[in-house]
Amino acid sequence: MKTLHKFALLMLMASAILIPALAQDAPQAAAKPLNLVRGIVGPAGFNTSWSGFSALSLIGGAGVIPVTNKANTTVFYLGFTAGATADISNMVLYTTPRSRLNITAVTPVKLGGVSNPSIALSHAAVCPVQPSQANPCIVRLDPLTLPLSPLSDYYLVVFFTANDSNNSTVGATSPTFQQSSLSGWFIGSDQTHLTVGQPIPSGNNGSSPNFLMFVMTN
Repeated sequence: MKTLHKFALLMLMASAILIPALAQDAPQAAAKPLNLVRGIVGPAGFNTSWSGFSALSLIGGAGVIPVTNKANTTVFYLGFTAGATADISNMVLYTTPRSRLNITAVTPVKLGGVSNPSIALSHAAVCPVQPSQANPCIVRLDPLTLPLSPLSDYYLVVFFTANDSNNSTVGATSPTFQQSSLSGWFIGSDQTHLTVGQPIPSGNNGSSPNFLMFVMTN
């Protein structure tokens, strides 16, 4: 009887040690991506020929959704409606105080670890369905370790390489219906090298963002 009692006690102790170890080894469930702002709603519009243009998109602090974002990450999603290759010279995110234009921070934005990617829209691994107005190709940029604050505004600027034949056929998503907290415009020059203290430039205002469709936690 004593031998049986000792064996049972030994098994109980082993279980107490093994169960926490298994719990530590179990894979952690990935956090579900959450919207940080209200993105593009409804069908995409169509805006082509981007060689030499900067697309500016405003993510206003007043539209930031208060979600739990333990990773403090921000991820931008760009939408394309036409083209075989999009050649980008630079991408950047400007931060300003809310409702003000003077830049307080400049953050590089990357895809595949670089700020000047060439996006192969014709490649099935990038766009399983070739981009069109009915089926835009959505490209996820690299996550930024930058939580969005309701006290700041953010301007994503993407400059498409000038004198580039690929960019002449690139099409941007542009919402048919303005049902988003995102807005934007474009300028026919490189606006990705502004510095702290300079103002955000104005341009061809249309109120609808070009390319930027969603801003999420992942």
